[in-house]
Amino acid sequence: MKKLILAFFLILSSFLSHAQDRQAILTVMHNQELAWNRADVEGFMQGYWKSDSLVFVGKTAPAYGWQTTLNNYKRRYPGKAAMGQLKFTIMQVKVLDAANAFVLGGWHLKRVKGDLGGYYTLWFKKIKGEWKIVCDHTS
Repeated sequence: MKKLILAFFLILSSFLSHAQDRQAILTVMHNQELAWNRADVEGFMQGYWKSDSLVFVGKTAPAYGWQTTLNNYKRRYPGKAAMGQLKFTIMQVKVLDAANAFVLGGWHLKRVKGDLGGYYTLWFKKIKGEWKIVCDHTS
């Protein structure tokens, strides 16, 4: 009986931990939306791992590094009009273990000069206690 109770509490603890991690990841995504919609690209980039090992896969080829990703965003979206208003649609958040999570979703930019949108898959990793995007594949 003691083993059954212990197993129950371990499962409950794991579930609660995953729920907290899921919420933390959703908060990162929400903060990115808010920053983008203020035309704050640097604020948007706070959701990413600030490392040369960050991987961003777009339409043309993989790009490596936080600074490269920031520069690419600034080049592609040079101002508030180009950035428009971002809306994420979260389809799935899977906390894989204590340090890794997978997110699948869609993105939509409402802009005067024409809307844009697509889908993304994100690999989040808990680094120094914070969830950060370490790999982004956006189409």
